[in-house]
Amino acid sequence: MPNSSSSATQAVPTRSKALIPLDLVRGFLIGSAELVPGVSGGTIALVTGVYDQLIDSAAHVVGAAKTLGTGPNRIAGALSELRRTDWFLVIPVLVGMATAVFSIAGVLENFVTANPELARGLFFGLVAASIAVPLRMLPSRKARQSVLVGSLAFLVAAALAFWMTGLAGGADVADPPLIAVFVVASIAVCALVVPGVSGSFFLLAVGMYSATLRAVDTHDFGYIGIFLLGAVLGLAVFVNVLRYFLHNHRWWTLVVMAGLMLGSLRALWPWQTAAEVGADGEAHGAGGLLLPVDPVAGPILLAVVGAAAVVVLIVVEAKFSAPKTEPSETTD
Repeated sequence: MPNSSSSATQAVPTRSKALIPLDLVRGFLIGSAELVPGVSGGTIALVTGVYDQLIDSAAHVVGAAKTLGTGPNRIAGALSELRRTDWFLVIPVLVGMATAVFSIAGVLENFVTANPELARGLFFGLVAASIAVPLRMLPSRKARQSVLVGSLAFLVAAALAFWMTGLAGGADVADPPLIAVFVVASIAVCALVVPGVSGSFFLLAVGMYSATLRAVDTHDFGYIGIFLLGAVLGLAVFVNVLRYFLHNHRWWTLVVMAGLMLGSLRALWPWQTAAEVGADGEAHGAGGLLLPVDPVAGPILLAVVGAAAVVVLIVVEAKFSAPKTEPSETTD
């Protein structure tokens, strides 16, 4: 893989410690988003301005583990990679995510279940407004980056996400085997880092959404531990692939991300028919789309609130974050 972008990422990070409280909030929002089917934590990371830094830091951690295992210069090489990790960003974000998962998983599930139109309205507005974020991040277009082909890529990504969200109706698996938990987690975590692709919706599609939330809510650390191991493995494999595309095909990658976010709105349309009922007696996944029916005002109002929250997050991020240089795109 080309490494011409290394100059932008090899320096030791110098993130201000004053941003730690804000990064804790960012982590809490990212963790909260991952609990809601149809909402991607990657979307929130984009909106709050830390997406590139988190992907780069994750890649350095993976690089450290790889160097420690295979060399050369195992200890020195691994420590060098770890020094390039932005720990003053990563640790607060992880703490914020863990706080969200362990504190509001049950509350959020009850809110989404008891008030589906209101919940979907809120998150519809949030994600719809967020589509502007990757489009604003687009680097200068090169001659070989056709607007027509880019528009086609955007529409294909949107159609793919729209289709995928319609698949999330699998029957609930009450007690999944731990090997299944491990494998599913390794795939679902890839959705966590891609804006517009919901890890929760993947869990719904394979029938493990309710089981996972129950494990978190009841502190089933055996289940949680296996899930985390699978997630770490999946992230280690996927993060370098994503980082490569962000650094070497940035324009195309951001266009596709925006399309995925647009297509994911299918899951968040407030007015839907009842979703398929699983063996546990609960509805799972997305239902059929309907024209607006009662309630109407509540979902629309909350959609406006969600969109306004995105605007506020963008403004806060711009105000408190130090200016940063976008990774240069080296390949058409």
